Parts: sequence; C-alpha cells; structure tokens
Amino acid sequence: MINSVVSFIHGVLDWFYPPFKRIMPVQTFRYAACGGGNVLLDFCIYTFSYTFLFNQSFVETPILTITPHIASFLLAFCVSFPLGFLLNRYVVFDSRETRKREQLPKYFGVAMMAFLINYFCLKVFVETFDLNAIVARAITIVVAVAFSYYAQKHFTFK
Repeated sequence: MINSVVSFIHGVLDWFYPPFKRIMPVQTFRYAACGGGNVLLDFCIYTFSYTFLFNQSFVETPILTITPHIASFLLAFCVSFPLGFLLNRYVVFDSRETRKREQLPKYFGVAMMAFLINYFCLKVFVETFDLNAIVARAITIVVAVAFSYYAQKHFTFK
C-alpha cells in the first residue's frame, strides 16, 4: 500500500516538476512540495484551532493553563510531525533501505529542535512583541523550515 501511495504522490509531483527542472533537482522540488503541503496543513490547523477551536482563549488543564497560540501550535504539531516523517522518508528521500528505528530518533531529535524554535519564537513574537498570533506563526514557520531542511537533509536522511 505504501508503494502505491508513494508512486501516486511521485506521479503528481513529477507532473508539476518540468518547469522547475532547470532551477532545482527533483529531490529539492519534492522536499519543497511535500514540506510546503505539510506546512500549509500545519498553518491551517493552527489558524482553525486558534480562531475557532480554542476561540483565542486560554486552555485550562488540570496541571497548567496554556495560551491559545501555544495550544494551537501543539495540536498542529501532533499532525504535522508524523505526516512530515512519512513524506520525508518515503517520498522525498526514498530512504526505505535505512531502518525506521535509526531514522525516527534522528527525525524526532530534529523535530524537537524545530519544536523549541517554534515554541520560543511564538512566545517572543506574541507575548513580548505583541504580534498577532497568526502572523507570528507565519514568521516562525519560515525560521523553523530553514533549520529543518538543513538538518533533515544532512543528518536524518543523509
């Protein structure tokens, strides 16, 4: 089943690739497309949960109170982390020959670093600079994606 899904995604991406052939290799295009789609999904989940699910209100848990921008980020991360791993492993870097138990801890480590970058950037942008949470998330995504690409390419899926 994974092979057929990967083949389908490759077919779709390869159909859009020709105009980009002169400016980037196929792997970079696939990373940009898969990563872009995953980031877009993450941003949509963040925006929806911040605006409607958490209604821009604090989230009370038995242990602590979470700000709405951080709660929305946590929810979006729970979706984008596993999806990002699967897309990178099977579609972008086609690293099926490497064992998941070797890649997943590396990917998790890089994801945790990106998680911390996201968390601290959101805290600073929203709580210190009083930026709108959705604008702050968009800026934070740019910073985290730059870090993630370099780390995933040269560490996790090399």
